[in-house]
Amino acid sequence: MTMGIQAQSNQEWRDSLNAINQQIARSPYNVNLHLRKAAINLELQQWEFAIDEYKTILRHDEKNLTALFYRAYAYTHMRRYDLAKNDYNDILLEKPTHLEARLGLAYVHQLMGKRNDALDLLNIVVEQHPDSISGYVARASLETDMQRYEAALYDWEMAKKLDPENVDYQLSYIDVLISMGRKDAARRELDELSGRGVNQGALRAFYKRIK
Repeated sequence: MTMGIQAQSNQEWRDSLNAINQQIARSPYNVNLHLRKAAINLELQQWEFAIDEYKTILRHDEKNLTALFYRAYAYTHMRRYDLAKNDYNDILLEKPTHLEARLGLAYVHQLMGKRNDALDLLNIVVEQHPDSISGYVARASLETDMQRYEAALYDWEMAKKLDPENVDYQLSYIDVLISMGRKDAARRELDELSGRGVNQGALRAFYKRIK
């Protein structure tokens, strides 16, 4: 997840961390080294250590958007939601169209139980990024959870159009159809997936729901 670093075992991450620490000892204020060390801390779920690295970076460059974004990510994992919100908002002050920051802020609002606020943020995401699959998927997931099925159906349909090969989006669309009582439409969608060779095991539970 973090900054394009390749997957490694925990021991390999720790070895990498030791090497980075040695480089930082020789070059204490190298921003790239601190970002790399923090990324490894995140991979090892060492949230506090990662936050300390981002604080070091932000003391020298308070508008470093990468440090703000990943510090918010770490704060979210620690359930320090107000601090995460602050970092995401600081990013959006600098770059109002920052897709990932607004999605992250919406997610934090959901975790805090503020679903209407989260929905408002996701509406902005879709308005600013009408070709973003992640915006439609995030909004559709929340709308489904809120039982706003008509709106969710539209967003899942948009996600399907943008990524027609994604079976998960199509199953989510079918799930909403079933929740709305539109079983005939759901059956047509399931039959279409079956005809395309989608694994029958993935479809079986949906077929049972429309009997």
